[in-house]
Parts: sequence; structure tokens; C-alpha cells
Amino acid sequence: MRTLPIAVTALAATLALTLTACGGDDGGGGDDKSSGSGKDTSSSACAAGELSQEVVASEAPAAGDTGTVSVSLTNGSGADCTLKGFPTVGLDAGGTSLSVAQEKAAEPEKLTVKKDETVGFTITYVRGPAGDAGKAVAVTTAKFALPGAEGELSFAWKYGEVALRGAGGSEPDASVTPLQRTGD
Repeated sequence: MRTLPIAVTALAATLALTLTACGGDDGGGGDDKSSGSGKDTSSSACAAGELSQEVVASEAPAAGDTGTVSVSLTNGSGADCTLKGFPTVGLDAGGTSLSVAQEKAAEPEKLTVKKDETVGFTITYVRGPAGDAGKAVAVTTAKFALPGAEGELSFAWKYGEVALRGAGGSEPDASVTPLQRTGD
């Protein structure tokens, strides 16, 4: 029975060697605060002004249909930054701003975003009937702020009217996911 411990030991050594060869990088999501240079490389919250955005939609074709709007944010600064949680999203329609609810089942993770890395979130919405002020709102702009960061970003809303729900149709029938890593 002596071969089992030797086999396990060899497997453990091979696994350790493989992980060391990979550099121990967990895709940027870890909390490692040391780069080996002796300097503290702690990162602060990502600043809105340091992120470039790309918006891609799968528009809801008709009233009652569900659509999605995905927002990708790329870190253009030279410094790592962190994000954890949900963006605060508001949908503007003329002089009215409506807050988008957080996706209830989603659990945010802490993300360390290195230079040129991309994170994102998705807004899911139900398209409302055009011209029915009691059941839909004609959104013109979506604005969002990142958790722990200063500044706000926005984009033009070109995806149709958003249905209303709640008491008296007071909130948009929409939700937002937490920030998450995107791309390769």
C-alpha cells in the first residue's frame, strides 16, 4: 500500500509546479496586494473618467418583449482599480429619472481591473407600449455610477419605451446585474 502515498505526493508536486508555472494569476479577481517589488499595489475604486464604454443591445422588438443592454467598461488608466457590487442605473425620460432595480438573485464579486481589462453589466428591460404614459416611459438616456467611484457615465437610450410596474406604474420594468468580468 506504499504506492498510494507516493502517487499522491507526485500528483501534489506536479499540481504545485503547474500552478507556479501559471504565475498564480486568478484572472485579476484576487486580493493580492503585492507585486514583489516591495511597493503596495493596492488598487482603489475605478474612476468613471478612466473607463471607456461600449454598449451593445438586443432590443426588445415589441411591447411586452424583453430586451437587454450590455455595457462593457475597459480600464484605460495605467493603474489597477477595483469594483464590487452593482452600478446605480437611472433611466431618464425628459425631466424624470427612474431607478433600475438590482437583479435579486445575483451575488457581486470583488473585481480587480488591470489596464486594458474589461468588466461589464447588463440591463434587462421589458418594452412598453408606445405612447401610453401610464404603462411605459420614453427613455432618452441611461446614466450609471459605479460602486465606490466618483463620476457618472451615460449613453443614449435607443431601444424603445420601457414598461412601468409597481404601484401606479412608478418604476421601470427593468433590472441590472452586478459588475462582472467580460471577454477572454
